[in-house]
Amino acid sequence: MIEKNFLQFLFEKNIDENQATIFISRLNEFDNFLKKNDYNIDSIPLGEITNYSKYLVGKNSENVLDFLRALINYANFIKKYDYIIEIIDISESYTAMDNLYERVAEQYGEQLRDKIFEDLKIPPLGVEPEKKPEFTKIIMKRLEKSIGKEKTIELLKPCLHGRPGSIEKDREDFLRLNDIDEFLKLKKQELIIRLQKHKKEGTLEFAQYIDDEVIEFVKNTPMINPGIRKGDKIVEAKLPYQTKKHIQAKDKRMKGFYSCYCPWVRGAIKNGTEKELFSHFCYCSAGYTKKYWDVIFDQPVEVEPIETPLTGGLLCTFAVQIPKEFQK
Repeated sequence: MIEKNFLQFLFEKNIDENQATIFISRLNEFDNFLKKNDYNIDSIPLGEITNYSKYLVGKNSENVLDFLRALINYANFIKKYDYIIEIIDISESYTAMDNLYERVAEQYGEQLRDKIFEDLKIPPLGVEPEKKPEFTKIIMKRLEKSIGKEKTIELLKPCLHGRPGSIEKDREDFLRLNDIDEFLKLKKQELIIRLQKHKKEGTLEFAQYIDDEVIEFVKNTPMINPGIRKGDKIVEAKLPYQTKKHIQAKDKRMKGFYSCYCPWVRGAIKNGTEKELFSHFCYCSAGYTKKYWDVIFDQPVEVEPIETPLTGGLLCTFAVQIPKEFQK
């Protein structure tokens, strides 16, 4: 690691000197960990980032977040995007259960919250992602037993994590076009152009590389972002989390596994125990989609899961209710 050059990279990204120093320290600690097995930070084998994260968790270290933030910056600096895929797998939606913990207390009181989470420790950032569904199973069963199915769904609907990125430009495009069908067509074209750019530059679309097979799959699957109009609804399917692996998987269950973004359920789909989970958990993902369309239509809209890998589907598919004034 060439610290001087990396520091300059961080400063150009407006990261202050104190945070940059912390990042360097976390990366040097990781590099020393790797050297025990004759590896180094500029050539990390698959799985070693996860192993180190688990090591930090085992030590009850408070440095996991700083380590992952430091490494994702370093990965961008040296253009090792494989690192980023593994980091996202570890960190995706890591605050979801902490947010649920707070939401239960806000809506039903601390006493019920303490009952639901009794004798359980929320898996911290850095825990192996595929172990998280076991925690989800227990929490969802306790919630459904205590407050019922419908109220549990209401807790999940606002989504348990945020929606990154700016949506304002899409809102401007929607207003400019003044036509939902033309808007859907434009956003699909923009997605394909973005994927083509990723393919050309060798960069990532969130947590995956893009090739011609992925682009053709997106072109030939009309429902994939932002969806197609069916009557008074938009039917939208998410781009799979790992599209290439989804396409190539022979087993239906594994196709679903590679579609799912959520580490709180994904491992259960892989090992065939998804029926032990609350079948309506994907209302959380519907809430993520809702955040987008609420901005586009400038009003709250109803979004319902149609099918997801948790319910036996191959893609995460949602129905977005189009407000009456935009149904023409």
